Amino acid sequence: MTVDLGPWLAAVPPASAETIASARRPLIASHENPDADTLGAALGIAWIVEAHGGRADLVCNDPIPPLYDFLAGMDRFRTDPDPAASYDLLVVCDCGSLERVGAIADRHAELFGRLPLLIVDHHRSTTETGQASWVDPDAAATCELVALLAGRLGVPFDAADGALAAALMAGIVMDTATFAHPNATPRTLAVSAALVAAGAPLSDISRRLYRSKPDAQLRLFGRVLDRLDTAADGRIIHSCLTDADLAVTGTSGPHSEGLIDLLAQSETAEIAVLFKETTPESTRISVRTKDGGVDATRLTSAFGGGGHARAAGATVAAPLDEARLRVLAEAERLLDGGAAG
Repeated sequence: MTVDLGPWLAAVPPASAETIASARRPLIASHENPDADTLGAALGIAWIVEAHGGRADLVCNDPIPPLYDFLAGMDRFRTDPDPAASYDLLVVCDCGSLERVGAIADRHAELFGRLPLLIVDHHRSTTETGQASWVDPDAAATCELVALLAGRLGVPFDAADGALAAALMAGIVMDTATFAHPNATPRTLAVSAALVAAGAPLSDISRRLYRSKPDAQLRLFGRVLDRLDTAADGRIIHSCLTDADLAVTGTSGPHSEGLIDLLAQSETAEIAVLFKETTPESTRISVRTKDGGVDATRLTSAFGGGGHARAAGATVAAPLDEARLRVLAEAERLLDGGAAG
């Protein structure tokens, strides 16, 4: 069985398709603190390039979370570019600025600055674009866009022994919460159907990403949920994750994946915020908002972040307690001002 994506392929910008197909030695970068969408999209573009005779290197500033070990190709990511490679293109996946790539962009500023830049992204807050970039905020995931790129360029979804379909499906599953979020559109479902028809193990991917957690991670969730708090008469729900939580439970940063979505399940809160202690002087925030309410990017942009209307994030240059006061004050201000989105 095959699924015809023909009606959707016209959305692919010709310049993006031509640039990727003609690249001989691209460097493909994910964002820091990687998730399934940035990793799957990067792998997908690498396999598209290689189907057209090129050779791609993939880089990620941070270690790949063990959560994604089940996906083929994760061992291809390196922390720095190959110093001997003659790269001809920089592709940045699932983020709209080089800042989100992390310290790797600073370590290799000369290389990142001189390479032609192509961004493939679905964040409305994207600030940087190369000439051939494709940024589509209506896409549920960057992997949705990469699937359409593959279709436009004639690369079968069962390429790489089926790994292409699985990687792209993982990104879509992650960014839609297995199609539970309102960002899943008819195009998202058509692309997903085509990936499943090509062999993507949807149920297994969904189970691994959303319904299977190590005991240590469950203990971490318990600690964070135990200190759940509210503000603005219950319209804001929030909690925090500290370095001590990770140490006591024997977990690491990636194990916090999914916590913010639990907070967002509150029946009454319009804004959910998870505060994560990253350094003594900086705090990462993850934000979720209800349909028809505050645009999450309005909150995170006040602290230099971005994302989507219902899911966004930022790094606040302040210790956790100070960051919490500042962010909650801004969230209340937005609620009082009726900043809907």
